[in-house]
Amino acid sequence: MNHTQTSQPSLVGSCSITSTLITLLCLSAPGGVSLVVPQPNINATVAQNILLSVEYFCRGVATIEWKHVSSWGTTSIVEWKSGNYVNISTVYKDRVTTFENGSIQLLKVGMRDAGYYFVTVTEEYGTNAYGTIIVNVYEIIYEDLHFVAVLFAFLAAVSAILICFMWLCNKSLHLFQKKTTHKLTASTTEEIELETIEC
Repeated sequence: MNHTQTSQPSLVGSCSITSTLITLLCLSAPGGVSLVVPQPNINATVAQNILLSVEYFCRGVATIEWKHVSSWGTTSIVEWKSGNYVNISTVYKDRVTTFENGSIQLLKVGMRDAGYYFVTVTEEYGTNAYGTIIVNVYEIIYEDLHFVAVLFAFLAAVSAILICFMWLCNKSLHLFQKKTTHKLTASTTEEIELETIEC
């Protein structure tokens, strides 16, 4: 069993040379399978489509199986045989696209899609090759900023309403004080006039 992984996308040239050498080794053997995982770590945001890219080489017909392992458990995603059947799990029915080289595409990933993705390629002679891809899914930052902006706008509106209310209360208080002062002045004047008449 040969299992080759390259961890840096910048090594595309050496990856293709390695792939060619592995293919030659596999084809010279009576049975054998190899698997190349060019990108073992993927960072994605919620609702993004991601490609879990692999490439396998074997002499005979291969069966490819993908599984997802996370804190929620292990889920079988898809299993298919080259040029034959494709068996997609009901959970992933409308979210998975398979490719001839063994890769799969996941549509509209969510937080629950984060975790480890294990691919197993089994050649008809019984030889296996394994690969792992780690997927990290992050929430979109602008949603948090949107929430903060809405909260700020709401607080600004409430503040404006409170300021207007306080201004109205202040105005009403001044008017009330003016009327009270005017009434007091008028009643005092009347009392003085009455006292003058009485005298």
